Amino acid sequence: MTCEAPQGSVWRSYGTARRSTRTVRVRVSAALVAAAVLAVLLVPPLVQLDHQAVDLHAKLLPPSWSHPFGTDDLGRDLLLRCVYGLRVSLLAGVAAALTATLIGTAVGAAAGALGGWADRALMRLVDTLSSVPHLLLGIFIVAMFRPGVWPVVVSVALTHWLSTARIVRAEVLSLRARPYIDAAVSGGASRWRVAIRHLLPGVLPQAALAAVLMVPHAMWHESALSFLGLGLPTHLASLGNLIQGARSSLLAGQWWPTLFPGLLIIVPTLAIAGLAGAWRERINPRRRSELML
Repeated sequence: MTCEAPQGSVWRSYGTARRSTRTVRVRVSAALVAAAVLAVLLVPPLVQLDHQAVDLHAKLLPPSWSHPFGTDDLGRDLLLRCVYGLRVSLLAGVAAALTATLIGTAVGAAAGALGGWADRALMRLVDTLSSVPHLLLGIFIVAMFRPGVWPVVVSVALTHWLSTARIVRAEVLSLRARPYIDAAVSGGASRWRVAIRHLLPGVLPQAALAAVLMVPHAMWHESALSFLGLGLPTHLASLGNLIQGARSSLLAGQWWPTLFPGLLIIVPTLAIAGLAGAWRERINPRRRSELML
């Protein structure tokens, strides 16, 4: 005769396992993000990088103790160049995400709070811009400037505020239906006061989450633009530039000039996305309760 475990205990054990897995994921993601931030903050002030340096005697050396990531086709240390490239990607990603979030929050809050023709006009603008591929529109914008970090930031920011605008507008419309909003309006509060005191604080958590989720996306777009030759000048260290310059080496069998810059794009972005996912579960109680079943 076999005894079956009660259904409730099965669900509880499953929920405990899910929580344990989520905790491990958050800790690993936090450690990776912290390591990336410390590297880009501490390494450049301690070790200066000469972007014009050439050492053909050390050309394409494989990974070793003296060069953990190996060297590139001009004999430059790949680890140091990857750290400088990661600094550019993080700077561009964070700056573009913050700028895009500010634009999207302003547009979405205005559309949701004003309603009527203003809401329809702003949402039609969002729909029109969304119909154009992000990368194509970003190439068009960045091509109008000289190569550099800030044209890339402007390009990514102006093409990535659309999703934030939709999220904020939906949240504002949800908040407008709450009883305390009706009570504030009935009490004589102006539309501006209701928007500042009640609607804006309500959408800030969602806007902040959208900004964090946008950082990995912005980093990928910065790397893509640099890979296409539209980001930083080719002699400067950028993860996209490093991968673009290593194509010929990869065809010749030298894998390290492509692998390590690629990993420094993939790993930090996955870590940031992991932290953002944990934050999303925390601020969304319904989703968190479903995951704990």
